[in-house]
Amino acid sequence: MLASYLVAHYPQHEDKNYLTKSRLLAPVPVSCTSHNLKSMSPGGRLHTTKNPHFHSGNPSTFLTHFRLHNTKYVSRKQPGDRTFNLRCARGTESTAQRPGVLHNASAWLSAQPTENSPIATYTMSLTHMPMHAPSKEQLLSPNDSSSTTSLSSRQSWFASFARSSISSFMSTAISTGYLQIEEDGENSEYGDRSAPNVVRVRILNQNFWRRVLFTGDLGFGEAYMLGEIEIDNLQGIMRLWLDNQQSFSELSTRFSRFLSFVSSLANALFGQTKFQARLNAITSYDQSNDLFQAFLSKEMMYSCALWGEGEGGVNGDLISGPFPGDLESAQSRKIHYILKKARVEPGHRILEFGSGWGGLAIEAARVFGCEVDSLTLSREQKSLAEERIKAAGLDDKIRIHLLDYRDIPTSFKHAFDAFVSIEMLEHVGSRHYNEYFSLVNYALKPSNATVVVTSSTFPESRYTGFQAQDFMRKYMWPNSCLPSATALINAAYAGAGGRFTLEGVENHAAHYPRTLRTWDRRLKENLKQEVMTRSYPSLSDPLEYAIFKRKWQYFFAYAGEGFVNGYITCHMLTFIRTNDVSTSM
Repeated sequence: MLASYLVAHYPQHEDKNYLTKSRLLAPVPVSCTSHNLKSMSPGGRLHTTKNPHFHSGNPSTFLTHFRLHNTKYVSRKQPGDRTFNLRCARGTESTAQRPGVLHNASAWLSAQPTENSPIATYTMSLTHMPMHAPSKEQLLSPNDSSSTTSLSSRQSWFASFARSSISSFMSTAISTGYLQIEEDGENSEYGDRSAPNVVRVRILNQNFWRRVLFTGDLGFGEAYMLGEIEIDNLQGIMRLWLDNQQSFSELSTRFSRFLSFVSSLANALFGQTKFQARLNAITSYDQSNDLFQAFLSKEMMYSCALWGEGEGGVNGDLISGPFPGDLESAQSRKIHYILKKARVEPGHRILEFGSGWGGLAIEAARVFGCEVDSLTLSREQKSLAEERIKAAGLDDKIRIHLLDYRDIPTSFKHAFDAFVSIEMLEHVGSRHYNEYFSLVNYALKPSNATVVVTSSTFPESRYTGFQAQDFMRKYMWPNSCLPSATALINAAYAGAGGRFTLEGVENHAAHYPRTLRTWDRRLKENLKQEVMTRSYPSLSDPLEYAIFKRKWQYFFAYAGEGFVNGYITCHMLTFIRTNDVSTSM
């Protein structure tokens, strides 16, 4: 369907300070679908204004205006009325599917047409520019406005249906907390106004409603990431969802349930094949090392830290504030704690699944005098890890292998004194847990050997081997599958043929929220657009960069509240060989 295209231009105004007040920029092409015009008469059309200036511009507030034919049939607009849905180019996908497009038309400044003036001029304020402006040829090409009106009307009707359905549902679903939704200057309230958890959401694009109706919490996260909504308390909205989770789980359509079923089945069956595992690693970890260096500790441990008294405990940052080096201290404590649990001694060989950037391997070789063979599927991680190992003068003690754990060589058989894996099991998948521990058993010495694994986990009541796509699995760790502690214990017993004895189980979930808060704080302080643009040229676009930052902000809040509320846990399991003597105190 063809859209009716408009070209923004400088409006004339008697007020000499008009441009200063409006922070008007240079002209930029925009387009408008007519379904937002409400009561447009049959055959009503948008008038195309020609202007020779075409460019994508920069994000800012600016003014534009256009003219409508047959405007006496358009219902009267008031300040803050219905958001306009604007598109960037003829023939492209809808605004709902384009991040960074124009949205949030508001502040109507001109009056309705009169009998003597059938053509009215409207002026509105817009909050964003499009990522890519259409070409001059696209803007000036003919169009079929009647077809657009028909399609747009159906889209508008469905958005209204989605809004009505969700609003009706939330009126009874929110029993804990208070939610206020603002759209077009009107507020809707849900829950208990006196509740301690108060959250306000501002709708900037009506596509938000369709996203939530179709894909639930995934759609909500995408709407935030793409700037279709604003939230005054990101942690609060996560808490609100978790506090009312049982009710919200009922907000699903047959279509969304079908999508969840398909994605969970696909994840379980095909999400962790050898071929897919490499692709998962590319998405999760083959990103710019500059990105991870912006928020991780100097050891570059992308896992839960262990906070002690020296850092004020798990809430020290909330009580006395963060301080330089606190994350480094907590991560160093975690590394040493794990290596001590692994009972390593000078000269021991350690096998590690999941190298990260070499933090644990370097410490094991430098402080404990061990040799380490570490496996990763990330070329970026391997490259930087080897640089750091060489700089530490330990390249004779540490070997980083670009290798799937299922492909370990026969030379590894019974060659290692200890096995360590820090938060890599999330990428293994329920179908492969037994195989994973079978290979660990294959690589470890028949006696006097120790296994230490850590993983983000689900409580047993929430665990299933079939996990549907959510925000994490789509944007952060594709095809990941969180195990439960019990699932791992059973797999270790079955995979090793009873040759492992469970030595210890610890839940470190209380330490993860502060870790995530610290990452979030450091990313905001250290991430630089010009640095990221070197690896991702598209991030030179301010809108793309804003979307990129909101993705990480949402991730930190999403995961943090999950750990705070027990929705997610984090376990460390220790196994020893059967008949080995325990050294635990």
